[in-house]
Amino acid sequence: MTSISVASWNVNSIRARLDLLVTWLKENKPDIVLLQELKALEEVVPKEEIEDLNYNLAIKGQKAYNGVAILSKYPISDINYSLPNLKNDVQSRYIEAWVDINGIGFRIASVYAPNGNPIFSEKYDYKIRWLQAFKEYAIELLQNEEPIILGGDYNICPSKLDVANEELIFEDAIYQKEVKNIYREILNFGYVDAFRAFNNEKKDFTYWDYGQAFYNNIGVRIDHLLLSSLATDRCKKVYIDRNPRGKKKPSDHTPIIATFSVNNK
Repeated sequence: MTSISVASWNVNSIRARLDLLVTWLKENKPDIVLLQELKALEEVVPKEEIEDLNYNLAIKGQKAYNGVAILSKYPISDINYSLPNLKNDVQSRYIEAWVDINGIGFRIASVYAPNGNPIFSEKYDYKIRWLQAFKEYAIELLQNEEPIILGGDYNICPSKLDVANEELIFEDAIYQKEVKNIYREILNFGYVDAFRAFNNEKKDFTYWDYGQAFYNNIGVRIDHLLLSSLATDRCKKVYIDRNPRGKKKPSDHTPIIATFSVNNK
């Protein structure tokens, strides 16, 4: 084995999307999958169907809303079920673990940032508080000098290159200057937007609203894999898999996937 694949996917209800998820896992065989918006408590997440595919699971569930998980074909340890600097948060939006791949370790997190709409509301204020706490913790993680992968639905559209029609999201919380600035600050401290690093000026999206948006390609890129320098050094390819979005009963998001070298250097 010389490489592994790591995917992130907001499934918008793991129970509603179970057949699609299992089929995708069987066809693509990713080594690690970060899931968001499970919309289920841990005890009702359909674990058996996923474990039958040889995945270990770490889950932070929540009834009807939110919920995040890490699926890994390799051992999971040192699990953190929340942002340490946001302990009182009742929403299940963050899970982090150490994944050991034959002696090579990665610190990996599944991230589901708040949507924040409408702007000028408590939901937007919560989004800013949450993103600030996430930024501070992400920067703190860099001090450990580990390969870090922070993947998930960030609900941030970083630039006009990441949206089909900028005018449609001017008043959306995903595109506010304050939100984009926090994202840029995370990058400025040392993280790399994996898709943009490997795809330069390419316009591709991870989210399309239900209806005709997908078929007209009116989308946005709001799902990201942020990498520390040590993870970036091992990253070989990053791409968005649009196929699940075109299937029957899809999520409104589609997976983003990165390949990493796990050769001992």
